[in-house]
Amino acid sequence: MAETVGGGGRGPLTDEALPADGRVPLWATSEGRRVVLGEPECTGGCCGYLSVFVQRHGGIVEWSDWQLPTGRAQLPAFCFDADPYDAELTRALREWPRQV
Repeated sequence: MAETVGGGGRGPLTDEALPADGRVPLWATSEGRRVVLGEPECTGGCCGYLSVFVQRHGGIVEWSDWQLPTGRAQLPAFCFDADPYDAELTRALREWPRQV
């Protein structure tokens, strides 16, 4: 498992998901954005990336329009209450430097 997700259970794209500058792509806004969450060993250019469209709809954060590596089943949209979602991102940012 460690060789797959890296030390401390963090995947190889964790630095992009929780960058030191605090510009976290997972922050949800009304405009929304596509966020790359991972790619296969052969690279995303070959078989496709794992990405999701993250958007805020009032008090709800929605992850939808998944793009998956070739041959994977489509995922449904996931909805989160915005306040706990924001709190968890804030917590992760606060704790991330101590995990390294």
